Amino acid sequence: MNWRRGDFEISTDRARLDRTVIHEFLRESYWARGIPREVVDRSIDNALCFGLFEGSRQVGFARVISDFATFAYLSDVFLLPSHRRRGLAAWLMEVVMSHPDLQNLRRWMLATRDAQPLYRKFGFTALANPERIMEIVLPDIYEKSR
Repeated sequence: MNWRRGDFEISTDRARLDRTVIHEFLRESYWARGIPREVVDRSIDNALCFGLFEGSRQVGFARVISDFATFAYLSDVFLLPSHRRRGLAAWLMEVVMSHPDLQNLRRWMLATRDAQPLYRKFGFTALANPERIMEIVLPDIYEKSR
């Protein structure tokens, strides 16, 4: 699927994704620092991905992990620094949230350190019952696997 706005396009076509751009961004991000390329490739192959392009150049990305029936986890959302503050993140989120395969899900989740204002615009809130949510976090997993 494709969406256009001016010089920009969002596509779910995995073949168009610039996996080098995605890997380079993610390996420097606070949430996936040091992530190996093979892990990025596997994550793309097993999720619904949204590439944001200016012409043929990839400038943004979002990935949704879902069963397409009840649950979705939004992950790896980013815009290159050169393309921030143009409303592109909000447009990317509009497209993700309106995708036909992601409608009528019972629960969406995500984790963010600093983008709560963006996600609140799309209905995300802090956990209503955080005592019910559990996690396993291995923050240095990519460093240990080297």
